[in-house]
Amino acid sequence: MSASEKAKAKTEQTVGKVEKEVGRAVGNESIAAEGESKEAKGDLRAAKEKGKDALKN
Repeated sequence: MSASEKAKAKTEQTVGKVEKEVGRAVGNESIAAEGESKEAKGDLRAAKEKGKDALKN
């Protein structure tokens, strides 16, 4: 996994997780949903990079 893509994935996952929890804490479902979306995007980016690494080996 390239370092920059790995960092982007981890950042998206972390920001999404925080946003999701903040949205839930204040009762704002749109912020919570946006956070879930960002977290899922980070998960997909990480999975893509792991797949690329698996094909290289």
